[in-house]
Formats: sequence, structure tokens, C-alpha cells
Amino acid sequence: MTYPLEKFISLSIMERIAIFPGSFDPFTRGHAALVEEALNLFDRVIIGIGNNTSKQGLLTVENRKRLIDDIYRHEERVTAAIYTGLTGDFAQEVGACAIIRGVRNTTDFEYERTMEATNHRIYPEITTVMLFTPAPVADIASSTVREVLSFGRSVDEFMPRGIELKDYL
Repeated sequence: MTYPLEKFISLSIMERIAIFPGSFDPFTRGHAALVEEALNLFDRVIIGIGNNTSKQGLLTVENRKRLIDDIYRHEERVTAAIYTGLTGDFAQEVGACAIIRGVRNTTDFEYERTMEATNHRIYPEITTVMLFTPAPVADIASSTVREVLSFGRSVDEFMPRGIELKDYL
């Protein structure tokens, strides 16, 4: 069986975009490891920074975006965007075919599985891709970074290389 060349040409120019949503307060080495994994699967990753205006975080949403922009300033396949509302709506808005979710443990898995089922009902055209956080960084959580920082301790080992969290506070 032969296939028309046009079919392959049109498939080759389709960009596979995934979003990686979260609060990223702050963005950690664990998050960065998941972005690297996602880049093996997708042409582009948009890091969607959820802006819950009712929550006061460590970093302003603008500084979270600036931190992520600084990390990926030399990687044209990664961008950061601030959004409000439903993650599926954001995915549709940017033309994403997938939502990336990180799983560190069974608790994360149960939560993410429930979210995937809900999203699938509302947005059946968007696939949720769960990626296991690599073992060397699976223990890193933004909440842990915030807590360690609140006791005046260094959080450098939790942050992506070259990022000084104090520059974004």
C-alpha cells in the first residue's frame, strides 16, 4: 500500500505542544527534570503558571514566571505563561495536545488519576501524560523548599543550577 506524500508532509509540520501546569512556588529541580523528560516526547512545552489570586505564595506569579524564563532563556522549545481558570481551557487556548503531570509517589498518582478522569470528560481531545519524577529529585517539593527557607536555611540544592531564589523574592 502506498500513502500520498502530502499526508507525511502535513504530519511532519504539526507541532506537538504539551503544557506543564502548576503553581511552581518555587520552580524546583524536580520540575526541571520533568520538563526535560517532556521535551523527549513533545516539540514544545509551555509551563503554565496557575494564578490563584486568593492564595498568597512565596513568590509573586510574575516572579515565578521570571524565574522560569531565566532557567529556559536558551531553550526555545520551552516557554512560560501565567493563566487563570481551568487548565483544560488553557491547554485548548495554546493548542496543546497534552497535559504533563509529575508523579512522585502513590499519593500524587491517586490525585492525578482523579484529575485525569475529570479532564478527560471535559476535554476528551487532550491527553494527560503522567511522568514519574526521577529518583534523585523525587523528594523535592515546593512546599518543602518554602519550609526550609522559612527557617533561614539554604535551598540551593533544591533549585535548578544557577538560580538564586533570593533574586526572585
